Amino acid sequence: MKYIIAIIAVCVWLYLLRVTDRAKLPFWHFILGAMGLFLLMMFLVRPVLTEPLARAVAAVAGLVGKVTGTFSPFFKYGILFVQSDVGAITLQIDFECSGIIEIMAFLSLLVFFRVYTVAERVIVAICGVLYIMLANALRIIIICEMIHFGGLDLYYLSHALVGRLVFYALSVLLYFYVFTKPQIIRMRLGKFSYGDH
Repeated sequence: MKYIIAIIAVCVWLYLLRVTDRAKLPFWHFILGAMGLFLLMMFLVRPVLTEPLARAVAAVAGLVGKVTGTFSPFFKYGILFVQSDVGAITLQIDFECSGIIEIMAFLSLLVFFRVYTVAERVIVAICGVLYIMLANALRIIIICEMIHFGGLDLYYLSHALVGRLVFYALSVLLYFYVFTKPQIIRMRLGKFSYGDH
């Protein structure tokens, strides 16, 4: 039954995309397109890619842990083992820590962002996904390092505040360079264009 509802929802979404495109309503086309694609990816892509992505993030973060000796990665299970002077903790890279939501949101917006050509969107998508993965790995590394050097009491502070602030700051930079700056540069006002200077 849920697949029938999903197929109907996709058909309605595609119809609305066609209507907004033909009616030359770019804002609504962008909003409906990005939201619909995000929900579609949540339904189809998230269940398949969450675990491999979590393992990849654990592997990237784990390289730093291995080199510094501050935490140990177990790539196969997406787990990091952090030892501190007052005890140890096991961190599992799960759905929320995998970065899958952020990657799907980024790709959903990018697909319907018409400032870029299709070829440019493909290149920006690949670079953006790698950037988000590395930013997320950096967030995990910061959490592990804070716990290693500061003890288990820093888990909440490192996970809920410091790690998130770093990740969100890096995400804002990505969104500025991918969405805001190109929009401003390619904007035209009569015969004036920022891209001409």
